[in-house]
Amino acid sequence: MAAEVRLPFQRAGPLEAAPQLRALQAKGPVHKILTACGDPAFLVTGYEEVRHLLADPRLGRSHPDPANASRCGESVLFGGPMGRYETEEADRIRTRGLLQPYFAPSRMRALRTHVDALAGDLVHALAREEPPADLMDAVAAPLPIMVICELLGVPYEDRPRFRACTVAAADAGDRARSERGLADLFGYGLHLVARKRERPADDVISGLCAASGASDNMIARLSMFMLFAGHETTVTAIGMGALTLLAQPGQWQALGDNPALIPAAVEEMLRKLGKGGGGIPRYAREDLQIRGVKVRAGDLVLLDTGAANHDRAAFPDPDRFDISRQDASHLTFGHGPRYCVGAPLARIELHAVFSRLIPRFPRMRLAVPADEITLSTGVFADVMSGAPSRIPVTWA
Repeated sequence: MAAEVRLPFQRAGPLEAAPQLRALQAKGPVHKILTACGDPAFLVTGYEEVRHLLADPRLGRSHPDPANASRCGESVLFGGPMGRYETEEADRIRTRGLLQPYFAPSRMRALRTHVDALAGDLVHALAREEPPADLMDAVAAPLPIMVICELLGVPYEDRPRFRACTVAAADAGDRARSERGLADLFGYGLHLVARKRERPADDVISGLCAASGASDNMIARLSMFMLFAGHETTVTAIGMGALTLLAQPGQWQALGDNPALIPAAVEEMLRKLGKGGGGIPRYAREDLQIRGVKVRAGDLVLLDTGAANHDRAAFPDPDRFDISRQDASHLTFGHGPRYCVGAPLARIELHAVFSRLIPRFPRMRLAVPADEITLSTGVFADVMSGAPSRIPVTWA
């Protein structure tokens, strides 16, 4: 099967799927493609196939020869192999064991009230502005940053510093800039670790410092990865969720009339996040077959959760946004042993925003046509769409 297409796929607007991707999906669930770097890879777009492979131990994030592995982007964070090939599974289990207590149900329940209060403060501040206003700047971006800073123990006032590092580290087109950004972010993490060892507090970094056998380098890497992923992904989820709802005022009104639908609406927002055309990178650890397609050990396999979340076999009329949908569970947070440990926190933040925002602004609407809103590009854009650069809204 020869590679017929090269990523990225072109979309007509921020809420539109790429026609080329939908055409590929109609042909089957597995496709040989070229990444944006021009490297060969397999793109998996079927729901059942992606769900199965997310939990398949024959696929991993590491590679025995990382310098010569296919890459999906130039970012040093997610563009190519990650971790040590020989110890990947043991390292994953250890890392998850260190983080899991901080996302335990009891801790999330205790955090919910605080997150709701933070969201309320941001919504009240927005109400004091004169419309039009930027919903990204007012609510969608600051809330996840506030929450992850408090959880980790990162000073919120440092956000210009670490945001500059994360933006550079995520650069999928400039390897040198990405490397500098990651080095700066790691240096910032080491600075925080040193400070927490001197003055521990009730936060994740302090807890990791107290954990037996956790080195400063390990804590810095782990906490800065959480800082990066913990706010970038949720900023995108809130922004794209708001944009999708506002582009369909009838459903915004429906949530205002029946707030009990908000949890289901959050799940539908999460399902709709990624339109597909990229995916979670995995490397085959041995030869295998995916629906009859031969994959060799070392090959790059992109698990396109966005495409899978729009598979007609799992979601009837998948491109329709439906806050009452009762179909299969989405794969936005993954599946199996690598299921996102921060998923409960993301759900809490999304619920807090929309349960506060919609009642306070029942007449909120976009101040510009939806197709004029542009999306940012970056390391997560291939998985869940980029975040809207801005969302001008009015409510007068």
